[in-house]
Amino acid sequence: MRGQIIRGIAGSYMIMVDKKVYECKARGKFRNQNITPIVGDIVNIEVEGDNVGVIKEIEDRRNFFARPAVSNIDQVILTFSINSPDINYSILDKFLVMVEKKDIEVCICINKIDTAKEEEIEKIKDIYTLAGYGVVFVSAKEGTGIEQLKAIMKDKINVFAGPSGVGKSSILNTIQAGLKLQTGEISEKTMRGKHTTRSVELIELEIGGFVLDTPGFTSLELEDTKAEELRYYYKEISEYEGKCKYRTCVHISEPNCEVKNALLEGKISKERYGGYLNIYSELKEKDIKVEESRYKSNRK
Repeated sequence: MRGQIIRGIAGSYMIMVDKKVYECKARGKFRNQNITPIVGDIVNIEVEGDNVGVIKEIEDRRNFFARPAVSNIDQVILTFSINSPDINYSILDKFLVMVEKKDIEVCICINKIDTAKEEEIEKIKDIYTLAGYGVVFVSAKEGTGIEQLKAIMKDKINVFAGPSGVGKSSILNTIQAGLKLQTGEISEKTMRGKHTTRSVELIELEIGGFVLDTPGFTSLELEDTKAEELRYYYKEISEYEGKCKYRTCVHISEPNCEVKNALLEGKISKERYGGYLNIYSELKEKDIKVEESRYKSNRK
């Protein structure tokens, strides 16, 4: 029987097969091969009793996130609040790079618009629609934009990701009554959210599909991304790949750069390009440290 892992606890896995859930253990061969089943895995199971069984095979994963460990995601809903806490463009852009690198569909969701001015909403909309992203503005408190978000999520396996305190759990509780996910509070001292999501679980939606509410992030490191690769993961910048004078152009200081021309013409936003420069600088510094460490190691 073929199903999908919707939850894992202490070596036991809840697997949904045609709307029915089986509790299964993983065969010893996975441990011997250093393979751990994770939420989202498509598996083949053998039923050994009443709603219990064993995982025989794990199918190849279409995609994979390590923290938290989930696989086979259709869409990432990057969720930020417009304030309380204020939207962090640097973290949002890093999340977008991460998702682009994994080639997963993404939607940007901005919460708490009931507390925002119209010009604040328009600024975010202008920046990210120009970059080629869909943006949905919601208020979990008032229910604004929730129907639009539900239509985007319908019949897909969705992951909500973003900093803590932005209202991911509140949005999900508004999307589907009865989920009763724990909502967080904002620390008055740091203006950051307190972590509220304790475990990873695929939750079936009444509208069709699933949602996985991941633990909140307050920072994100692009550990496996090199500075020279960054240009491939900015959608609006990658469009100009191969059009600059130099084939290896990273669109910073090179002459005859089509990306910088597009920036001057307003085809790329100043905010996104500024974020690109900042992330490139961070990655370049990391790359230099790695090379220095490698050089010192080789000299020993």
